[in-house]
Parts: sequence; C-alpha cells; structure tokens
Amino acid sequence: MNNFLRPKPRATAKAGVYDCETAVDPRGNQLRVLVVEDDADLNRQLVAALSDAGYAVDSALDGEEGYFLGDTEPYDLIVLDIGLPKMDGISILEEWRRSDKKVPVIILTARDRWSDKVQGIDAGADDYLAKPFHMEELLARARAQLRRAAGHAKSEIECGPVRLDTNSARVTCEGEPVKLTSHEFRLLAYLMHHRGRVVSRTELVEHLYDQDFDRDSNTIEVFIGRLRKKIPAEIIETVRGLGYRIISDDDEA
Repeated sequence: MNNFLRPKPRATAKAGVYDCETAVDPRGNQLRVLVVEDDADLNRQLVAALSDAGYAVDSALDGEEGYFLGDTEPYDLIVLDIGLPKMDGISILEEWRRSDKKVPVIILTARDRWSDKVQGIDAGADDYLAKPFHMEELLARARAQLRRAAGHAKSEIECGPVRLDTNSARVTCEGEPVKLTSHEFRLLAYLMHHRGRVVSRTELVEHLYDQDFDRDSNTIEVFIGRLRKKIPAEIIETVRGLGYRIISDDDEA
C-alpha cells in the first residue's frame, strides 16, 4: 500500500504580502500554472495568490484530474501536493517524468515528513515546500523555477547600445566589451530580461541571494551605481518607491 495515500493533517498557507506582477514569457504570453491540492481551502488560497501575481491558474482537487491536466495541457509550472486521493503525487510525478515532461514541479509536503521530500526529489521534483508555509515563499520559489526554465530561451538581449549574451556571460556597449563582476552581470541580465517592467528591490535580492541575505542591505543600490558607470546611466531608470527598470526601445518610441 502506498503510504502517500493515507490521510494527512490539515495544512494551510500562512498569510503574507506578495508582489502583484504580470507573469509573462518573452513573447508576452501569460505564464500558466497548475495547482494540484485536495485541501479545498489551501487550493483556493494558492489559486488566488498565483492569480494575483499575474499567472493564469488551473487547479485540481484529486490526483487523477491533476495528472490528466498536467499530461494534456502545456503548463509552465506545477504545484503538486504529495498526499492526494485517487492518485498520489509521487506516482503522478514519476509518470510525467517517464513521459519526458520537463515542466518545473514544486511539491508540497507535510512538515515532519522528510521522507516525502526525499522521494519527491528522487521522482523528479524541482523544489519542495513543507506545510505550513508563507505564500510569499511559494511565489518566490515559483519565480525561481520559472527563471531557471526560461534561462536558456534567449541567449542574446539588446537594449540600445548594450548587448548581453547569457551563454558566454559577455556584455558589450557599442561593440566594446564591458567588464562586470558576476553579481553585476546577473543583476543586469535580470533587468534586461524584464526590460520595460519595474523590478522591485526585493525581487532583485531574491534573484541574487539566498533567503538568509540581509534585505536591509544597500547592496542592490551599490550594484546599480556601478552598472551606471559602466553602461549609459540613462538605460537603468529608478522608479521612486518601486524599483528599477531598463528603458527599452519601445518605451522610448
């Protein structure tokens, strides 16, 4: 008997404040997320938070429906509970990976079930969250998985005279090489991938550092200042109280 089918304790997400943003791919298409969670309240919370963050969200309350949706629809990310009725999350994940589905999957586990985490990762999960969790942590992990999945989609980005190649980790300005530190490069690459959109300081911190980083540090401001000395300063706009934005050609038109 599969031990993931036995009843699990009720678990909910902790309330939190999370960023509202339009989640789109490089072509401007809204990113799609599937939530598979049998706890109706938690399912509803997850759908609401992800929808508020800009994603197009579908949901399922049991394993069979979740497996069918994940197998037939092109999702960009799946949030999958392990202890589901009709078909457990580990079996679902194994079937998806067996059929070569590469969509990022974040599994949800009971807090004290370390064995769930191990089996989930072994089955092909990309990340996991133990219940109860803060919704803003789920959103941060979702963004991280989507960034990783899209990392190789477009290797070269241009913005005015600045050209950035993610494959070779090279930046040029008007054809001349620009020397950047690894953190400067990652910060510029993230802003250029999201050019035209205001990126909050919190989002930049999450992209550059792990969860233990001191969010009150002024490191982001220091990196922005350095970048403005190495590329035309006007390309990176400060949006007071909100964050930073790369000025795209469309914005200037």
